[in-house]
Amino acid sequence: MTTLTLAGRDVSVDEGGFFTDPSSWTPEMAEEMARAEGITLTDRHWEVLNLMRRDYEANGTGPNVRALSKKSGIPIKELYQLFPKGPAKTAARLAGIPKPQGCI
Repeated sequence: MTTLTLAGRDVSVDEGGFFTDPSSWTPEMAEEMARAEGITLTDRHWEVLNLMRRDYEANGTGPNVRALSKKSGIPIKELYQLFPKGPAKTAARLAGIPKPQGCI
């Protein structure tokens, strides 16, 4: 595990950069991580991030890209435009939750 400093706070992440304790996440951390990946978070991004967090809280894992598209109503093509390096993985990382099951 690694410790990162995000938005002035130290957080523990795994080797993939996913939070080990989702309760330590803040929206400011998501903004900082997104900037580092070249993403400017819009309302559409926040729809996805908030859905990822809700789904994680309800199911113990975030949705994969197909389920994310279905649950959010955002087409897969648009999800890849929002999160070019992989919608489910990137959105999970920015949402401060572990990597969704089924993501490589």
